[in-house]
Amino acid sequence: MVEKLVAKKDIRSFSKKDLEVEFLQLQEPSFRARQVYEWLWKKSAFTFDEMTSLSLALREKLSANFTINHIREYTTQISADGTIKSAFKLFDNHLIEGVLIPTEERATACVSSQVGCSLSCKFCATGYMDRARNLNPDEIYDQVVLLNQQAIKNQGKPLTNIVFMGMGEPLLNYKNVIESIAKITSPEGLNMASRRITVSTAGIAKMIKRLGDEKVKFNLALSLHAANDEKRNTIMPINEQNNIEVLIDALTHFQKETGNDVTFEYILLNGVNDSPKDADELAELCKKLPFVKVNLIEYNKIKEADFSKTDKIRRDNFVRLLEEKKVIANVRRSRGKDIDAACGQLANKN
Repeated sequence: MVEKLVAKKDIRSFSKKDLEVEFLQLQEPSFRARQVYEWLWKKSAFTFDEMTSLSLALREKLSANFTINHIREYTTQISADGTIKSAFKLFDNHLIEGVLIPTEERATACVSSQVGCSLSCKFCATGYMDRARNLNPDEIYDQVVLLNQQAIKNQGKPLTNIVFMGMGEPLLNYKNVIESIAKITSPEGLNMASRRITVSTAGIAKMIKRLGDEKVKFNLALSLHAANDEKRNTIMPINEQNNIEVLIDALTHFQKETGNDVTFEYILLNGVNDSPKDADELAELCKKLPFVKVNLIEYNKIKEADFSKTDKIRRDNFVRLLEEKKVIANVRRSRGKDIDAACGQLANKN
């Protein structure tokens, strides 16, 4: 008779309280569970062998009963401008990408929330992929850990900022994203400041309202890219179910309940959304929120789409028109274009 193998439990799927229960079933005292929990989240241990304050016998028992499904660096590319793009392999062999964006003042981690994406935004390489699955909270957390290690190694300083602007739509993986941020910001985890975290969404109105209801402490960015429904529908199909009026209502609720920053992200597409009329419409939209700033982003070419980058004259005129209407607008220079690490380029091309 062949004995059926029992799959090991992912130890990071347990809360601290539930882990204590698991340890009691293994006839281990609950304080050992608390020790292990600290190793997992505060010390970011990826293996039981790293848990050197535990006896060898206990580490072997843990290894026999549990697994740690951590992510692994698969490939790493370094751009001429210092940006680092990493492909991370998950426990089930799926690949995701994360980016470290260094400047003199900051070290920003751009992390993914899904394997692929289901939203099909026309200017984004990830949107041409299928969505395979959501990332678990620990897989999001692991990206931050590994990108932080890269920052320390390459810049001599830890991460200062985290943006959920990688692969996937964070608000379609709501529960896991919120849990990952809780671990990242907890004193029992990485203890990073919530105000240094920005979650970017293509616009899932009911989830934006839920963020407000739950009074989250991080900032929110809306990938807007057009200030009228007709135009936005053509480049972002999600707008057909979450139109601009509905999104403004949700963002107003979010700001009222949290007081947190809201940013409009706006990729300038030559001849599509970069005219003086587009600037006027964007300025009028900004007036509908208590406070909002605009990040104007260079378009980064992808082979799947036929857009082109707005030239400097049109871009500067667009900025001037916004500033004349008292809109705070910043031009974000694209980083890592030579390794397909810039905004809209993540698609597991290594």
